[in-house]
Amino acid sequence: MPTQSLLIRDSSFLTRVLQQYLSLLKQYPIITKSVTSGILSALGNLLSQALEYRKSNKENSPKKEINVLGPVHFAIFGLFITGPVSHYFYHLLEVLLPNTIPYCLIKRLLLERLVFAPAFLLLFYVVMNALEGKTLADVQNKLKTSYWPAMKMNWKVWTPIQFININYVPVQFRVLFANLVALFWYAYLASVRK
Repeated sequence: MPTQSLLIRDSSFLTRVLQQYLSLLKQYPIITKSVTSGILSALGNLLSQALEYRKSNKENSPKKEINVLGPVHFAIFGLFITGPVSHYFYHLLEVLLPNTIPYCLIKRLLLERLVFAPAFLLLFYVVMNALEGKTLADVQNKLKTSYWPAMKMNWKVWTPIQFININYVPVQFRVLFANLVALFWYAYLASVRK
């Protein structure tokens, strides 16, 4: 007798999950965004590793093992850095550049793209290398070899996404929106950092 998955087909289940998430977001916004960031960051790293594993299988090269610490490091970064820092940054944007200011859409984007994004990417490199037990010389070498290419890719990929996010997504959902896109972005970052 075949079994059926009721969770996928039961829209009331998805509605309850969404309602629970919204309730947690209202009651505990920073914790909810931080946990969500941690989970999605870890999933992004797992996605990266799965893609690398699949690529090595197709090329008949040595099989890469799944690095269990990778998702743990990304989860830590998401939980303690991405969630809270993004929460406060998006709220700060609302205070510094409210909708009433002329050209606020462009000003928000420029502030996010030219100040926040480079600083956040630098923080990512420093924290991830520290979590991996790398030396300061290793961090400097990584920054020399891959920071600029990653920053240019960040501007290409994230600029239209962040324009939509910081100007049209309600502030309470901006971290979630960015985290869903970051699921794939972290997969990219994990691959260029190697």
